[in-house]
Amino acid sequence: MNPLRLHWCSPPDTGQARPMDAYNFGKLDMGEVKDFVQEAEELGVDSLLFGISKNLPDPLPVLGALSQVTDRVKFILAYRPGLMTPPLFAQVVNTLSWMTDGRISLNIVAGISPAEQAGYGDFLGHDERYARCNEFLEVVRGLWEGESPLSYDGRHYTVKDASLGLGHKNGGRPEIYISGNSAVAQQTTIASGDCWLRYGDTPEAMAAATKPLLDAGRRVGTRMHVLSRPTREEAVAELAKLVRDPDEEHKEWVRQVVNSTDSEAVKSSFRLAETAKDEWLSPYIWTGAVAYRGGPALCVVGSHEEVAGYLHSYKAAGISEFIFSGWPTRDEMRNFFTHVAPLIRRLEAAEAS
Repeated sequence: MNPLRLHWCSPPDTGQARPMDAYNFGKLDMGEVKDFVQEAEELGVDSLLFGISKNLPDPLPVLGALSQVTDRVKFILAYRPGLMTPPLFAQVVNTLSWMTDGRISLNIVAGISPAEQAGYGDFLGHDERYARCNEFLEVVRGLWEGESPLSYDGRHYTVKDASLGLGHKNGGRPEIYISGNSAVAQQTTIASGDCWLRYGDTPEAMAAATKPLLDAGRRVGTRMHVLSRPTREEAVAELAKLVRDPDEEHKEWVRQVVNSTDSEAVKSSFRLAETAKDEWLSPYIWTGAVAYRGGPALCVVGSHEEVAGYLHSYKAAGISEFIFSGWPTRDEMRNFFTHVAPLIRRLEAAEAS
């Protein structure tokens, strides 16, 4: 089996120090972001996910700048079809592929909030957004796979004789991650993606969900938080410090957002957290931050050895990669890649021998 791919989330998306505080939006410190990304590169992070939201800096200019101060770490660009025409988007990604020497992948997101989409002038419902996503990917993949000039006449896009003078670096196309927990998200991954990216769950629950994707030759990845310390007792003690004095106004704001979403990924993550006993979905998965941070906040907690072993067990469930976050995200990234990642590689080496 291939080694687990270990990614991390970008600092503008996950820079909050504590899981139960209000989000720290409304600023962009590029010096801090550059330092974070360069440390991620030194630590051996595979890729950094840069999310898209009205509350976040736009990832495209940020990645353009970061491409010039890094050499090895890869970038996963989150994007919502509907904001840019497919040929223009392919042109932008092709440009980034040259700026990064091919270190660019895509996380295609259909959108989780009808209200936020409406703010961008997009009024499609959940399944129609995925239908548009399929058309979008047909066009951009056609351009990347050499169809030029390309004409397309669909329900959501009509393109006539599109061609791009600057192709993707080294030919081919970027890897494509499709986010979502719904059946239509899985179908979109099978039709046009490389990896289905979903929120976390136990390895046992993941095994059933991954089978159709694996049977179709696709990969499956998941987003989670992680917190490890030398002993489980220290990890749980650290968790207790992080959850002191929760911001209940922020919790209510998140609740209202969840009530207005049409995303199955968001809704299912909250339903999952409600089934947990005393906020623990398993001996190692803590759900207490979901009400404050949403689906990605399912957190694997334990000693370095326990966390490494538990994450390694996801391989048998069909998971081939993780996108992690932590509190504070830079400290936990450093901790994870210093103490946990080497243990995972040791387990993989023993497995292969």
